[in-house]
Amino acid sequence: MSVDSFNAKESLQVGDSAYDYYRLDAVTGDGVDVASLPFSLKILLEALLRTEDGADITADDIRAIGAWDPSSEPTQEIQFTPARVIMQDFTGVPCVVDLATMREAMVDLGGDPSKINPLAPAEMVIDHSVIADVFGTPEAFERNVEIEYERNGERYKFLRWGQGAFDNFKVVPPGTGIVHQVNIEHLARVVFTKDTDGGQVAYPDSCVGTDSHTTMVNGLGVVGWGVGGIEAEAAMLGQPISMLIPRVVGFKLTGELPEGATATDLVLTITEMLREHGVVGKFVEFYGSGVGAVPLANRATIGNMSPEYGSTIAVFPIDDETTKYMRLTGRSEEQIALTEAYAKAQGLWHDADHEPRYSEYLELDVSTVVPSIAGPKRPQDRVELSVAASSFEETVKTYAEGANPQSVTLEDGTSFEIDHGAVTIAAITSCTNTSNPSVMIGAALLAKKAVEKGLSRKPWVKTTLAPGSKVVTDYYNKSGLTPYLDKLGFNLVGYGCTTCIGNSGPLIPEVSAAVNEGDLAVVSVLSGNRNFEGRINPDIKMNYLASPPLVIAYALAGSMTVDLFNDPLGTDTDGNPVYMKDIWPTPAEVEDVIASSITADTFGNEYADVFAGDERWQNLPTPEGDTFAWDEDSTYARKAPYFDGMQLEPSPVTDFSGARVLLKLGDSVTTDHISPAGAIKKDSPAGKYLMEKGVEPRDFNSLGSRRGNHEVMIRGTFANIRLRNQIAPGTEGGFTRDFSTDGEVTTVFEASESYQAKDIPLVVLAGKEYGSGSSRDWAAKGTALLGVKVVIAESYERIHRSNLIGMGVLPLQYPAGENAESLGLTGEETFEFTGITELNEGRTPKTVKVKAGDVEFDAVVRIDTPGEANYYRNGGIMPYVLRSLL
Repeated sequence: MSVDSFNAKESLQVGDSAYDYYRLDAVTGDGVDVASLPFSLKILLEALLRTEDGADITADDIRAIGAWDPSSEPTQEIQFTPARVIMQDFTGVPCVVDLATMREAMVDLGGDPSKINPLAPAEMVIDHSVIADVFGTPEAFERNVEIEYERNGERYKFLRWGQGAFDNFKVVPPGTGIVHQVNIEHLARVVFTKDTDGGQVAYPDSCVGTDSHTTMVNGLGVVGWGVGGIEAEAAMLGQPISMLIPRVVGFKLTGELPEGATATDLVLTITEMLREHGVVGKFVEFYGSGVGAVPLANRATIGNMSPEYGSTIAVFPIDDETTKYMRLTGRSEEQIALTEAYAKAQGLWHDADHEPRYSEYLELDVSTVVPSIAGPKRPQDRVELSVAASSFEETVKTYAEGANPQSVTLEDGTSFEIDHGAVTIAAITSCTNTSNPSVMIGAALLAKKAVEKGLSRKPWVKTTLAPGSKVVTDYYNKSGLTPYLDKLGFNLVGYGCTTCIGNSGPLIPEVSAAVNEGDLAVVSVLSGNRNFEGRINPDIKMNYLASPPLVIAYALAGSMTVDLFNDPLGTDTDGNPVYMKDIWPTPAEVEDVIASSITADTFGNEYADVFAGDERWQNLPTPEGDTFAWDEDSTYARKAPYFDGMQLEPSPVTDFSGARVLLKLGDSVTTDHISPAGAIKKDSPAGKYLMEKGVEPRDFNSLGSRRGNHEVMIRGTFANIRLRNQIAPGTEGGFTRDFSTDGEVTTVFEASESYQAKDIPLVVLAGKEYGSGSSRDWAAKGTALLGVKVVIAESYERIHRSNLIGMGVLPLQYPAGENAESLGLTGEETFEFTGITELNEGRTPKTVKVKAGDVEFDAVVRIDTPGEANYYRNGGIMPYVLRSLL
């Protein structure tokens, strides 16, 4: 219960129900102006007001937000408590493993294991495990789900145990949908309620999630963002998130989308603008007269891409469009009434004539948006569709030289030639766009018109459809559009992320052989949010993000060299050329189908029993007990090592000497490069480990599916096939040189084993934007378990820097304007770090002295808040939480 220094607690009557709430306008004082605060900061302010305890959260903290100076740089730390935690299974399984291990550690230290439960509601959606192995057939969905259960039965049994063992923890079973789409369509409350001794308290819904695209929920007016699994665990255990009051960028929208442009084109334009402006670590908030014209699904698409432009959130305020969407998706009338009444009472309801104070301003006339794609390796690299073919012809020169056509004959006798630029995957995938009926219906109508013209996909294209929820299948069936998608090979392959996270499955075998034989620079086109190198498929060098209708158009065209505006996609049954303009649906056609096929009943029926699962899920054996009975032979779930040897009191932090460089990396190294993900090769350290355990290569599954086994994950850290380690020139992938022996090239894992056997601490050197990408806890966990004690980078992505600290790894930054090259660092030096021990005295040093061979410099300590300093002193966030509970 709040100390309530401002006497803010009052009652709100909504229909027959009364709710306690904490009035924002009760916060007053010198310089305080709550009314003009950005929407997002009002949400943070309410959380502090409601959770004020006089110690961690004080009246001064509350006033600091009320008197926020938009022009100042962030310096004020606050402790934010989200309403709930949302997880997907790749990143969520380690959370459950860690909680299960924490229960045992609690017993070992003399505590009560039942204290280890999520204190904030925690919901997991299993969406990252299905792989598009089978495609282009009516049986694809059933067969892929069957394979998914065969591969992941062990993990799923463990999650079933967790669902029963932990209070306040729910699981949405496989084959249901993608976490962020399920979140906006069903799980998000917009306004939360909690039972207390005195009745019910109402407050804004907010969440943190173990996936960076948690920001999709921002489209609903819910403040939420992605964190590492270790931060999420702390939030689940009642620990507030330490953060600095951020700068807030106001993004004014005017106008409406023109005909021919889609929500995907809009979000790619916004992504490019915000990347160019620079919003890393900032809140972005949309306002202005154009906001009301942005449909909720488009808002969610824009919010979803927040990690791609680097902001912490990208939020829309609550308005009529919010409550309209809540009604459409089957939320109760009581919940909708509460949302509107609460938002209006708190000044959270959007007023187009009111402009909050912002730190920075941008503006976009939405009517200027044109059809676009993004690629070939970053989401922010937007290319106008009108010049996409010529742009590709120029870009491909950096991937391949000259034409190199390869002849292919398929099993059915079909023969053709493919060359650089062949579209080998066309995937309608990802939460970003499959949640948006306008682009999904648009794609299906384009498919209908293409089939009626007699067009078909090119035979070398692997075509997949993986919606974000069963609602999509429902409205496809209701509108009669499913057969046309099936005819083009876009059969349902599963409800999950699939291609967007690298679960694309293999290419057509004969195509794969030709690609590798000719070293072809072939491409994927996907309606996703991530297209980093090596992410989508190991055979594919270039990846492009596009709207679902364009994915189908490229499947028909078959090559990035086709100009979709001027070249035909194929010929009709009479031999006449068919152009994209001939089959592109009009906005009116799309809206007519949406109006006739999507109703509140559509959502209500699909989500009525969403946690129950199908027969496969219900028939899984369910272990019982407060602690999990670990199977020592398991290759999926192993007891985590983070509490081994832990004492009640933390050991003092120390300086480091004799440290060696494990990796020296360039700019824009993402968590995709660092974190274990994708397929497991049999000659890799992870593959060798599994074979030693008796697992055949056909049963390897993916690295992401084995995130509950640290032994597999350590071996897959820094093993991305596109990683370039500068101290092992001429290599690509998880290779380095072991300076503790003869300096010969070996795998990162084997070098780590050698160094750790000799007690040699390790260092990673990096460039700008280190750790951008998904909020993967294993990027930090794997780094720590490899023996890395320090990372030195030019700049960090917010989540990864925080996760490194959460695992006891010290993030340092080069002095302003300096980097490894300017300082003359080769990575072959022996490193010494002094000044770290100042942390033992309760303060955080601004810099530490680094000596690397003959080079000396003062590195900036990127422990940004006192809370982070506490985590580091305890050896990480999990030992800190456990000691706090004891």
